[in-house]
Amino acid sequence: MMQHAYETARRLRENMETVILGKNEAVRSIVLTLLAGEHLLLEDVPGVGKTLAAKALAGSIDTEFSRIQFTPDLLPSDITGSSIYRSDTREFQFTRGPIFSNVVLADEINRAPPRTQSALLEAMSDGQVSADGTTYPLPKPFIVVATQNPFEFEGTYVLPESQMDRFLMRTSIGYPERDSERMVLQSHRTGEPVDSIKSVVTADEVVSAQAAVRSVRVDESLQDYLLEIVALTRTTDVFRLGVSTRAALSFYRGCQARAVTEQRDFVTPDDVKSLAVTTLSHRVLVDDFSANSSRDTVEQLMAELLRGIPVPV
Repeated sequence: MMQHAYETARRLRENMETVILGKNEAVRSIVLTLLAGEHLLLEDVPGVGKTLAAKALAGSIDTEFSRIQFTPDLLPSDITGSSIYRSDTREFQFTRGPIFSNVVLADEINRAPPRTQSALLEAMSDGQVSADGTTYPLPKPFIVVATQNPFEFEGTYVLPESQMDRFLMRTSIGYPERDSERMVLQSHRTGEPVDSIKSVVTADEVVSAQAAVRSVRVDESLQDYLLEIVALTRTTDVFRLGVSTRAALSFYRGCQARAVTEQRDFVTPDDVKSLAVTTLSHRVLVDDFSANSSRDTVEQLMAELLRGIPVPV
C-alpha cells in the first residue's frame, strides 16, 4: 500500500512538472496537500501560474474539476447549489453546485464577501454540504485550491480566521527563473500545454494514497517537537492569537504527507521544520495589528520562533 502511495505521488509530481516549469517546490506543495486530504491557498501576483497549477492537478487525475470565479455578487448557493421547484413532481429538487467536484479552484477567493466565503467552511472541514435539512457528501478525493492577490486591496475582503484555518498551507509560486521562462515561451507557441495534459492516476489511487499517509510513522519525540511549536505560538508575546488544535492536526498530517512525497514511511525533523512556517503562519495573529496584512512579517516571526526550539536528534 505504501509503495503505491509513493508511485502515486511520483506520477503526479512528474506529470504536473511537464506544464509547471521550474517550480518543483510549488508542485510538491500541491501534491503534498492533496495526499494529506487538506486544502491549499496560493497567494501571489497575477499571471505566475496559480490557475495553471490547479488545472494541472485536476488534469493529472481522472476526476472532475470546477472553477469558481469569486466576485462581489457571488452567492453561497452559487457555490453549494440550491433547491429548485419542479412542476412535474411538485417537489423541490436540490441542484448541486460546482463545489461537488474533486478539484475545486476558488479563484480570487478574497473578492467575495465573508457570507459567500463561509459557504466553503463545511465543505472544506467535513467533506459535505448541508441544504434544507439534508446532508450531501462530496466526492473523494476533494481539494480546494484557492487563489488571491496579496497586493490588490480594492474590492477585496480579508479572509476570516475560520476560513484561513481550513487551509493546510499558504504558499506562492513566484516568478520563474530566466531559463524556465524561456521554456514557457517556447512551450506556448502552439497553444496551452495544460489543456492537453493526460491523467496519470485515478481517484481511487489518490484515496488509497491518502489512507497510506495516515499510517506514516511519527516518532514520539517528533510529536513532542511539533506540539512544542504549536504551544509556543499560543504563549509567546509575539502573537496575539496562537494556532488551533485543527491547525496542529493539519500540521501533523502535512508532515506525514511530506514523508510520502520523499518516498519514506516515517517523518523526520526536516519534515516538521520545512512545513512549520507555511502551515502555521497564516493561522496566527501578530500582536501588532498593522503587521497582520504582511505575510513576510508573520513568516519571519514564525521562523525566528522555530529557531529557538531544540530539534530532536
